[in-house]
Amino acid sequence: MSSKDARAIEALRRVQDGTAWVYNEADAERHAQELIDEHRLTGETAMDVCESIKRAEIGAGPGTWKAEAETNMDNNRVQEHIREMHEADLALGDKPRPMPIAVLLSGSGTNLQALIDRIADGSLNAEIKLVVSSRPSAYGLKRAQAAGIPTLTLSKEIYADPIVADEVIASELWRAGVSYVVMAGYMRMVHEPLLAAFPDRVVNLHPALLPSFTGAHAIRDAFDRGVKVTGVTVHFANAAYDQGPIIAQRALPVEEDWDVDTLEEHIHQIEHELYPEVIQMLADGRVHVNEDHTVSIAPTTQTVAAASQQ
Repeated sequence: MSSKDARAIEALRRVQDGTAWVYNEADAERHAQELIDEHRLTGETAMDVCESIKRAEIGAGPGTWKAEAETNMDNNRVQEHIREMHEADLALGDKPRPMPIAVLLSGSGTNLQALIDRIADGSLNAEIKLVVSSRPSAYGLKRAQAAGIPTLTLSKEIYADPIVADEVIASELWRAGVSYVVMAGYMRMVHEPLLAAFPDRVVNLHPALLPSFTGAHAIRDAFDRGVKVTGVTVHFANAAYDQGPIIAQRALPVEEDWDVDTLEEHIHQIEHELYPEVIQMLADGRVHVNEDHTVSIAPTTQTVAAASQQ
């Protein structure tokens, strides 16, 4: 076995042991064959790769989120795995693989478009595996379709029971193999099925500086209160509305001659900048949730810097 073959085997074992990236044997075999072809592995080495990937990758399928939720990785474990993956990819001379995400939306999808654009220009190392909309008329669905991203829309009948709706969504996100769920103007509260399946891995965007001005009308509420500074918050979602661990915030001074529409325009500009930046922090493995539910952001490491230069 060559040293390159040995590094490939070690990388696969270190990175993928215990991680559910795909959910059936056919997908696992396809992934194994891609790695075998890419690294020109043969004989026992190739067989070892195939078997290790099958053990690592065959995980939960549709409708099994309850069985898997208790053992599913939280943000901190996923971030650790991402760092290990970057190290393994760099050791093999490969570009770091993109972080798989899903986007939930209900409206025009401008934040989805910001993510799509940043992925296209190479400044965001992520792949949007699925876009879920709570409204079949949402323009965000057209943005997703134009970018070739699979979409899912649930009927009003399913949403009549929000727990059932979130069970369906959690199942589809498991099927898609996403690491993080990104809420981008999703006008529904998420519940246990999603939160348990993706603990501290559902990310939300709020158009105010939490904990101030929670709720669905934050921009108008801040404007009516006459604040001199407002802004945007990115946080992990939890069972308490707008009270999850805060990942990042960006302040916006409010000019005296602004009306509420002008304020909203500036808020959205910040959203389109800050949200991709935070998703990239996650893709770099830099985000840690502390025991007191605060969030620490690690500095850019040499590994991350080297990965970003490839």
